[in-house]
Order: sequence, then structure tokens, then C-alpha cells
Amino acid sequence: MRVRVRHEVVHRLEPGMRTAIASIRITPRNHYGQYVHRWSLDVQPDCRLYPQEDAFGNLAHTFSVEAPGEEIILTAAGEVDTQDTSGIVRGTMERFPPSLFLRPTPLTELTQDIVAFADLVRAEAKDELGRLHALMNAINEAVEETERALEVPARAAAEVLEAKSGCPGGLTHLFTAAAHHLGIPARHVSGYVADEEGTGEAREWAEAHVPKIGWVAFDCGRSLCATEAYVRLAVGLDSLGVSVLKGLGLNARETVSACDARCPSKDRQGQSQRQQ
Repeated sequence: MRVRVRHEVVHRLEPGMRTAIASIRITPRNHYGQYVHRWSLDVQPDCRLYPQEDAFGNLAHTFSVEAPGEEIILTAAGEVDTQDTSGIVRGTMERFPPSLFLRPTPLTELTQDIVAFADLVRAEAKDELGRLHALMNAINEAVEETERALEVPARAAAEVLEAKSGCPGGLTHLFTAAAHHLGIPARHVSGYVADEEGTGEAREWAEAHVPKIGWVAFDCGRSLCATEAYVRLAVGLDSLGVSVLKGLGLNARETVSACDARCPSKDRQGQSQRQQ
């Protein structure tokens, strides 16, 4: 599949701000099953983007704007060729051993309720892959997926389990925390998903490390492993670690479209908007 993506983020700034400085993670990398055919970034007001790699090997850019005015507009657009790998992720930039991704953060800390939830899954399968599929299905059945505003952080794992609801990032926190209790390295991923209607969305999901297989992508909200409709952007320990933009704004507006570029009937201005 060739996935065509357009992602626009508008941040309204504090009145009288003299300098706006930010870091963005909104550029995908090539790996097995994913090839970036073309990709562009644009920031208004016009400024210079400084490319770099973060600690996890994600492509990032920093910029600063003098006297930025009322708002800053970030636009990313491009096309990415993808293949269905049954959720298996290979050929990615790996700076650390899988064991690093057993490390908890404040958003993926274990509680007694999460431990009990994970222990129920442990008995459903004899190997790690089977337990991960069971965990994904259990979260999908127990927790309702909701949308979230761009600048509202995803809930911590414990809050998601208690509320029985959470955005994709929150569901991923719960999956990660439970996988850690099962002794399985797991991490957080951001990216895009093209859907059958041609609208698509920005989304977050998990990757877990399975012995003899490697990293496998799990989307708890959809209860499936990543398919050719998924475009992988960035990886980190939690939702904060893969956020698209850091350092700007009082409130924000986001517009995202992701569609199959080879299907003209689907190549329309499908949009997913979230506003705070």
C-alpha cells in the first residue's frame, strides 16, 4: 500500500511571546515493510529546521522563531510505501537492548490492579506471543477507546484500568505496564493509520519483544497487530516520549488525513480533528 499522509498542527501562542522554540517528531524512517517515498515539513512563520536523532533513533527537528505572532503552523506531508508483515517490526533503528523497555515511567507504573489483570492473562497461554495476543484482546474487551485533545496527556495505565476507558495512548500505557509484569519488554509507538474510508488518523500503539521473533506491534483499541495500513513514526517509553511537538502553545488544533494513494475514490480530504 502507498499511504498518503497530511498532518497539520496549529498552536496559538501567548500574546507578546518574543521567541518560540520547539522540537518535533513527525518524520518516519525506512525499515523492513516501510519505505518513505517522499516526505516534507513546513513551519510558518518561515524558519530553519535543524535535523537530529533523539536517544531512541527517532528523526527529530528543532526550530526557533523570533517574534512569531499569534500562532505557529506545522505541516507534514508525504507518501509511504508499506507491506503487511503480520505486525513484525524489523530493520528499525535500535539504540538499546530490549531489556531497556522493561523500565517503567510514571505513566506505566504497576499497581495491584494491573498485576491482577496481567495475571489473568498469564494463564491463557504458555508462550509470550500467545500471552501478548491475550493481553491485547483483554484490554480491548475491558477498556473503551476514546479520543483525546491534542494537548491533553494520555492517562496513566492505572487510571485507564480504573476508568475502563482511555485514548489509544492510554490503552498502550496499560498494555505496556501489564507486559512488563509478564516479563516482556514493551514500548510506545506513534504513527498513522489509513482506513477503508480513506480518512485515517494519527494513532499510538505498542510494540512488544518476543523471543525468536523480535518486536511485534499491537493495537489494543483495534485488537489487531499492525497491518500495511500503519505508518510508524517514533518510539519511546510512553506517550510523552513520542509526542509530535514539544515546547509550544496554549491551545492547539490538529488535522490529519491518511489514505491509500493508489485508490482515487479514497483520495479525498478525509480529516480527523481534535481541539483543545
